[in-house]
Amino acid sequence: MKISKDIRIVFMGTPGFAVESLKALVEGAYNVVAVVTVPDKPAGRGQKVRMSEVKQYALEHDLPVLQPEKLKTPEFVEALRSFKADLQIVVAFRMLPEIVWAMPKMGTFNLHGSLLPNYRGAAPLNWALINGDKKTGVTTFLLKHEIDTGNLLFQESIDIDLYDNVGTVHDKLMVIGASLVCKTVDALASGDVAPMDQDKMIAEGAVSNHAPKIFKADCQVSSGLSVMDFHNKVRGLSPYPAAWIALNDGDKKYTAKLFSTIPSVESHTDPIGQVVQDKDMLRVSLKDGYVWFEEMQLAGKKRMKTVQFINGFRIEKELILA
Repeated sequence: MKISKDIRIVFMGTPGFAVESLKALVEGAYNVVAVVTVPDKPAGRGQKVRMSEVKQYALEHDLPVLQPEKLKTPEFVEALRSFKADLQIVVAFRMLPEIVWAMPKMGTFNLHGSLLPNYRGAAPLNWALINGDKKTGVTTFLLKHEIDTGNLLFQESIDIDLYDNVGTVHDKLMVIGASLVCKTVDALASGDVAPMDQDKMIAEGAVSNHAPKIFKADCQVSSGLSVMDFHNKVRGLSPYPAAWIALNDGDKKYTAKLFSTIPSVESHTDPIGQVVQDKDMLRVSLKDGYVWFEEMQLAGKKRMKTVQFINGFRIEKELILA
């Protein structure tokens, strides 16, 4: 078996989360022979053409870059094959066709942002926080036909704090994920790995929630939620795509995004859904306590601390959360 640094690796990824793993491989002197990422595309208000963060890093380190529109075209498949990869690594990319993931003799492995088999799907970090989980982590696994179902290689877990959000958890997993990628390459090179069958793990009682893609309609938080469900949903969607609320002030209606809240489970007799100013924040009454809005963004305005929001927003009648 070749030693780790001799293995020819093709890396596939797009966002900053993937850059950390690519950086670990490059700085660790692993033999990354090519990078595959998405095509450049217009973005932002000016619609300037932008390249992915993975491409930016690859170009800075003189790595060949492939940017296929489609992954099954003969031109891309032949270009990929020309790099004679022994192993492919996928971090935050796209679903691969078999002709691609089965190409290297050592296979293709993926870094996933959950403790598989739990949270298979597009939004594992979001759903772990929305569901109030106390732990999450990263997993490396070998690709096969069904998404996120291949045999597990390694996992690393972290605790989720009460005030963690998707942004903070993302950054923690990005770092430990990069280390796990290198560990996985080393183990595959030495043959020191025992892949675990996910279906067998589920049959033996492993938790297997789903993590489907999140749409705007899924992001509303309402007065019908409990305190902790409200808080967890806000942090599970922060900073992106962001939870939102509908507020009524008499005949006026507003929508606002919420980015940070403070929960307090306690008894009270206030009307459920009532929103009042409490010192430098707004507080909503829920069935089992209160939630304070710490950071928010009224539609059409900038994101701000709630004290700034209060200073520029006049409550004329009674503010109610739908």
